[in-house]
Amino acid sequence: MLLSKSGKELYKFRKEKIERSFADSKELHGLRYCRLRGIKKASEQALQTAACQNMKKIATHLFRLEKVCCNTSG
Repeated sequence: MLLSKSGKELYKFRKEKIERSFADSKELHGLRYCRLRGIKKASEQALQTAACQNMKKIATHLFRLEKVCCNTSG
């Protein structure tokens, strides 16, 4: 499937979106090194990082949505 045309398109999307998300986790949110010891605590750190990224995506989306709504009405 990866060698087909649709597979190549999917891989391009993965490279741009999914891998970028992991890179942001490592660089911007401190997931490169685990600060806590143990599987449970490390899992908590990863989940908090994911929650932080999700909140950032929601805020960005709402900001863009507000920007579009305000520009069309005014």
